[in-house]
Amino acid sequence: MSAINYQFYLLAQSAGDAAKETAEQTREIVSKITTGKIAQGVFILLAAYLTLKILDKLVLWLSERIAKEWRLRVKQFLPFLRMIVLTTATVVLMNLFLNLSKENILAVTGTVAVALGFAFKDFASSIIAGIVGLFESPYGVGDRIKIGEHYGEVVSYGLRSVQIQTPNDNIVTIPHNKIWTEALSNSNAGALEAQVVTEFYFAHEIDVNLVRKILYRVAQTSKYTALKLPIAVVMTEKPWGSSFKLKAYPLDARDEFIYQTDLTVRAKCAFAKHKLSYPRMFDVENKNIS
Repeated sequence: MSAINYQFYLLAQSAGDAAKETAEQTREIVSKITTGKIAQGVFILLAAYLTLKILDKLVLWLSERIAKEWRLRVKQFLPFLRMIVLTTATVVLMNLFLNLSKENILAVTGTVAVALGFAFKDFASSIIAGIVGLFESPYGVGDRIKIGEHYGEVVSYGLRSVQIQTPNDNIVTIPHNKIWTEALSNSNAGALEAQVVTEFYFAHEIDVNLVRKILYRVAQTSKYTALKLPIAVVMTEKPWGSSFKLKAYPLDARDEFIYQTDLTVRAKCAFAKHKLSYPRMFDVENKNIS
């Protein structure tokens, strides 16, 4: 046998030995797959899916039928319950199809980590951010948040993403990894109330003290106002007129836009009675209102 042929023989033998070793390792990690195990696996997946659906409906149903101050606290349990169900299902499936010795667990963990790192980088990043979010709590179910250009109430907290319901009743799904790169604004952070800012504009010659009294009174007498929280009227001067911001809290953050409408309608009725003048159209069109 020539030297070249002998080298090829050694290479082929090495490749064959490596393939045999890989096959042996695979057989050691993966247990014997039978029809019964497949049926059990399908049953576990269906059970986990149904459990998640039941949990979602049960927790949301319960949160809407208890005292308002407990509604958001009950909803906060939903992400943790979902994570427990998913983790349990994953562990049971791994025990069913894998021989989970100490060495095999390390091998599977390393393989999965490499696969996720290269093939599912964004997916893995979203899951990690979701798990971190459970403990840091930048938002939870029931919170009113803004991520990027999207604003609304958090209605679902999944392992990979969060779903918010916008004021236009659209459901927007946002991956958790957006918290790494996007600014996040949370209006109520688990509280039932969230501040609502209502803006009003007037000409320079109006009675400033009268406007402040009217706005304060309008907020104080609204049936939606949480009177235990502060009411503030803030004024700034603009080239085109005077800008007023009425800052107050509704009893329930869900009433944000109904509350804002109630304040605006009742305030405008009071302004009309006192014949308070608004900025002239020429000034508004040629100046930037901010």
